[in-house]
Amino acid sequence: MSWNSPGKDCGACGFPCCDEFAESVEKNMKSYDDCPYYSRNNEINVSDAAYCGTDIAGYKYDFVLRPFPDEPSARKYIVPFRADLVEKWDIKRGDLVTGRPAGPGCPVYHALRVLSANTVTGVLECHTVGPLAARKEDSHDIQAYQVHAFEGIAETLIHPPTIGLRQRFLPGFCMLDLSHTAVVNMVMNKKYGMHVRLEDIRII
Repeated sequence: MSWNSPGKDCGACGFPCCDEFAESVEKNMKSYDDCPYYSRNNEINVSDAAYCGTDIAGYKYDFVLRPFPDEPSARKYIVPFRADLVEKWDIKRGDLVTGRPAGPGCPVYHALRVLSANTVTGVLECHTVGPLAARKEDSHDIQAYQVHAFEGIAETLIHPPTIGLRQRFLPGFCMLDLSHTAVVNMVMNKKYGMHVRLEDIRII
């Protein structure tokens, strides 16, 4: 079997993360069919197969934003609608925060693991983690936030990221499979791929 788990940690299989699901399959406790992203057609990673350049709404996107090596998702920089809560609640690295990216217009409540917190600006650098994480531990519910930026590795499908342009991209961890638009703020070719920073995030 050459199939790899999609890494979305959506919890639909009943496990909090894809790694635990994969282990359960190896132990014959679950089957690949229990993963909503599994396809019997070719037994490959459907998260890769789904990156066809068109999202669930039919919009074509230029590239997929993947995480840096050994990270669970692309990095996300957010600002709570109440930025003062970062200092008031002493939000810090390792904390879990929950809320909806209401600024860009996403309908999904997210669980985010904090990488760094700036008490002056209220900016939180985070990874998106599976929704079940919020059920397993205490979290700070900031309710709503703006997405300031994304950083990750761009995998070009149609057009490469170009500094200064607003381009359509798909976050590799997006469970809705819905593309976003952003202004490309930085592009650097690294040994692990094309490192990009995207700002002014919108879902349009």
